Amino acid sequence: MMRSLYSGVSGLKVHQTKMDVIGNNISNVNTVGFKASQVNFSDILYQTTSSASGPNANTGRAGTNAKQIGLGASVAEITTTVAVSGGAQRTDNALDVMIEGEQYFIVNNGQQNLFTKAGAFKVDANGVLCNSSGCKVMGWQVDPNDENKTVPDRVSELRVMSPDNLYTPPEATTNTYMTGNIDYKDTQLQTDTGKSTTMSFYDNLGQSYMAVMNIKQSEENYNVYNVTITDILDSQGNSIFVRKTVEDDGSITYSASDITSFMWGAEGEEYTAEVDEEDGSVRIEMEGVPLTFSQETGKFVSVGANEENPNSVFFSVTGLDPSPFQTIDVDFSKMTMYASSGSSSFANSRGSVDDPSKGTGKPQGNMTGISVDTSGRIYGAYDNGDTMLLCQIAVASFANAAGLEAAGNNLFRTTMNSGEFDGVGEDVTLAGGKMTTGVLEMSNVDLSSEFTQMITTQRGFQANSRIITVSDTLLEELINLKR
Repeated sequence: MMRSLYSGVSGLKVHQTKMDVIGNNISNVNTVGFKASQVNFSDILYQTTSSASGPNANTGRAGTNAKQIGLGASVAEITTTVAVSGGAQRTDNALDVMIEGEQYFIVNNGQQNLFTKAGAFKVDANGVLCNSSGCKVMGWQVDPNDENKTVPDRVSELRVMSPDNLYTPPEATTNTYMTGNIDYKDTQLQTDTGKSTTMSFYDNLGQSYMAVMNIKQSEENYNVYNVTITDILDSQGNSIFVRKTVEDDGSITYSASDITSFMWGAEGEEYTAEVDEEDGSVRIEMEGVPLTFSQETGKFVSVGANEENPNSVFFSVTGLDPSPFQTIDVDFSKMTMYASSGSSSFANSRGSVDDPSKGTGKPQGNMTGISVDTSGRIYGAYDNGDTMLLCQIAVASFANAAGLEAAGNNLFRTTMNSGEFDGVGEDVTLAGGKMTTGVLEMSNVDLSSEFTQMITTQRGFQANSRIITVSDTLLEELINLKR
């Protein structure tokens, strides 16, 4: 039987396989994270009809080459073009992540760790980060000793919206400072009521309060002012010293609440609030702390009578044990006494003069959003202004990523020729890569290349079919010799 028939058959088979691969590439042209494959052919076993011979000096004959007849083609390998990145598609989804580098995301299907380039993630009902196939995204957890770092340990599922991450605890205010300017010609400062401002603060439970502060010019010196506290209000604007009761007949009665006193001054002087049970008004007897400015320059000199700490006084609500209130350092050093057309303006800010973020206090924070930075760290944003590190997405790299075996659903598994995964992974920035959010890596299929290969594959298939046709004609002629 003619060998060309079998060569033609092998040619048809390999070109059919190549067409199958091209078809798969084109069908996945819009598949997120897809890596195109390429077929390489090789020739197969040769039949040697005459071996090669060397030159013979005795006979004077020259050397001859071997005479070999090939037996067709076979598929040498089907390689995946993992080194070529696909295009970036903008989605603006905070949990869509693209790796700019040759590393892979690590996911777990409940039985084993798999790897993918498709970064279209979401959060399931348990708050775990996962992909569309139901595989959990793996990474590192926050260091229990440092909330700003993660621990590069064996990868585990990322519970980005666990109950502990849905809120941040409140903090009490421990520092505030006054700003503004006092013009000693401001007539309102010379009245019996003086001029009022407010100081806001939080307790340990995250409840907000407002201390009503009164500033009045001293009768002896125009550069000295007395600062008093006239009331402390809760978040509804009611005095914390007053208990308001609505009787069955609709009448309202007033009485003193459980909170009856507060501390105010450089030495922590305590003052008691008296409640008028007729109208619920509050009266506090106090001279106030002296606020002194330089007569020559108008700059701040001191507040209170503590020479060791002339810049601030202390404030705290007392009378409860245990108490949710903390002692607050109230700094006046940023105030001035300059001319300003007979008007004064001042305000209070939570925080320290040296560090406005220190001791501000805050209410409980509820999660409002999630973000991923370039190193894969996932942060939660909260409505009280907090930002908290939740976990970090780890990645895996392989010595021979082309040796990974496709497992379907945009997933790959390790093989003996790809290199093993160590179970820990690495930071994406370790090899110069980074993560981009709101973007997905698309397929790296090049349609122009695929269509070109489709043409050459079609012609190759046609040519091999002609080999079979012509060989059949020759056999027919051989058979016809008998006639």
